[in-house]
Amino acid sequence: MTTRILIDMPVHEQRLQELQSLDGIQIDLLPPQEVSPQTRAADVAPDILSAADVLFCTTPPGNCAAMRRLRWIQIASAGYSQLFGLNLVERSIRATNARGCFDVPIAEWNLAMMVNLARDLRRMIRNQDAQVWDRDARFQSEIRGLTVGLWGYGGIGRETARLLRAMGMRIHVLSRNGVGRVDNVYCVPGTGDPDGVLPHRVFLKGQELEFFSSLDFLILAMPLTPASEGIVGERELRALPSSAFVLNPSRGPLIQESALLQALREGWIAGAAIDTHYQYPLPPEHPLWRFPNVILTPHISGSGLSPHFLNRCWDIFTQNVRRLLAGQPLLNELTAAQLSGA
Repeated sequence: MTTRILIDMPVHEQRLQELQSLDGIQIDLLPPQEVSPQTRAADVAPDILSAADVLFCTTPPGNCAAMRRLRWIQIASAGYSQLFGLNLVERSIRATNARGCFDVPIAEWNLAMMVNLARDLRRMIRNQDAQVWDRDARFQSEIRGLTVGLWGYGGIGRETARLLRAMGMRIHVLSRNGVGRVDNVYCVPGTGDPDGVLPHRVFLKGQELEFFSSLDFLILAMPLTPASEGIVGERELRALPSSAFVLNPSRGPLIQESALLQALREGWIAGAAIDTHYQYPLPPEHPLWRFPNVILTPHISGSGLSPHFLNRCWDIFTQNVRRLLAGQPLLNELTAAQLSGA
């Protein structure tokens, strides 16, 4: 029986040719559209949807319920909140994400932001623009020997840990399931921590305050779900040392907005680097723009416009199509609990 594949993604020609060479599949390509995990995709003609067994997209179409034959969705993002409310578990539809595509660029963003915050690069650049010669000690800090806390230890956390261990930093991890070996997940060769051996210390549920109290940097490396929305509030921010910095390359609403603003205004923390936001685009009147100790980037840490992204995303999908046809486990398959937002 032929497996019908519907692709709503920019095309990677080499990977598409690999797929087209496989027996037992038929591929339909939709015209590319500008969507993100935060936006709703346009509806697709029901006759096209109703014939598809597999969907490869960033965000499923608005009328995804018309996909009566759908067995599996591959999304092009590591976060998967766009799948909530589609009743995939009840419909026995499998789902896989793009975990691993973004590990390298986001880990590099984390490292860059930490060095920039530690050395107050924003102030140095303002001094350059104003022709100010200032050799203050604040511009001469090191991150070697400092402690970074990774809240979450998926692919992004593991690649960040690998880079920071090489920088001589101490790695603490907060993970409700602990840290161990992971299988059947996509990983760029030579990256990450597949065996889970890099953290110096692992904290579990119930040890949050102890975890926060020891940190120089807190990095959020978890998906946004109903359970994790607002997971960082006043309690967590006050538990950090006042010298600590917070980095959020994951999703803005993980941190309660009002608590973050208060923490910055009142000096509970030393500063922040934020790539994911509460509004898109962040309006010019938003107070976050005006903090001298905050670095804002416009949701680019994952480098979705780099040539590596499309290749890696299609690599996951191509491997998973082969696995599906062979009856093997899929890479990055989401659990029923994950799809329900737990």
